[in-house]
Amino acid sequence: MPYELPPLRYAVDALEPFIDAQTVEIHYGKHHATYLKNLNTAIEKHPELFALPLKEVLTDLSKIPEDIRLTVKNMGGGVYNHNVYWTCLAPSQGGEPIGKLAAAITKKWGNFETFKAEFEKASLGRFGSGWCWLSKDKTGELVIHSTANQDAPMQEGLEPLLVIDVWEHAYYLKYQNRRADYITNWWNLVNWQEAENRFA
Repeated sequence: MPYELPPLRYAVDALEPFIDAQTVEIHYGKHHATYLKNLNTAIEKHPELFALPLKEVLTDLSKIPEDIRLTVKNMGGGVYNHNVYWTCLAPSQGGEPIGKLAAAITKKWGNFETFKAEFEKASLGRFGSGWCWLSKDKTGELVIHSTANQDAPMQEGLEPLLVIDVWEHAYYLKYQNRRADYITNWWNLVNWQEAENRFA
């Protein structure tokens, strides 16, 4: 059975004024949906792969038939990364991390403000298109890292907890070339409960 587009957990205008409704409509309904369509089209050549969770497909690409491997990496990464991105956002959220994740951030970076500055630096420093993540490694250690294009954290042996999309399509309609303003406002929408759930 082909992979499906997960429904948004909120209305397209619910992230206003930080992310505008038109951006959400196009980003989710066009970009995300197109990645999904192209992924499903590629995997139709090897339909047995539909039985696997997408995360598993992307974790070890050497197991994917060579004739579709690059398409699965790019389109599958586009689907998976966006799946995570939309769940990391929620209306009327923001604030600071909670629970065990908050304690782990404080242990690693000393305080939330230092973590936030490091995360923003990595987000701004991603040249071209990509993502900035807070992930954990196999030992549970927290890592701030960025990935190019649609590369996914699992390909680096990491488990994603939180992500910001820094492709221009994520912010250009509202912020134009002001990526820094988008990143600053993104903090107002961070779903820390979702990140805590992923960390636990």
